[in-house]
Amino acid sequence: MRTSPNRLIATVFGAVYVLVGLLGFAVTGSVGFIASQGELLLGIFEVNPLHNVAHLLIGAALLIAGLSNAMAAKATNSTIGAVYLLLGIVGFFIANTSLNILALNTADHFLHIASAIVLLGVGLTADKTVRSHATV
Repeated sequence: MRTSPNRLIATVFGAVYVLVGLLGFAVTGSVGFIASQGELLLGIFEVNPLHNVAHLLIGAALLIAGLSNAMAAKATNSTIGAVYLLLGIVGFFIANTSLNILALNTADHFLHIASAIVLLGVGLTADKTVRSHATV
């Protein structure tokens, strides 16, 4: 894992997102599953139970890929990075609407964009010798 930036980033980000997902449940006991207004995690990030589940799933995907191999980590980092970039941008437009089923706030948008930059950056630039798909 030490020789692959993609595996290292996927493992670290995966562990952090799993932890964030678990911590989120500690503050969202009284919030509806897809409530557009959630509770604050760490005093700044708004979350609801669906947002917590998303963090757990994303964290698990990153963690599994990071612990697997460089090709899986590279593909997972790039894919999740692209989704986070889209979510970070779209989040600004849905924040105060009923479409905000993840209870996103401004801090979430910036965190998602920052995560996207790191995940996409490493996914698209590191481990160049790793093929992005298996040869048949």
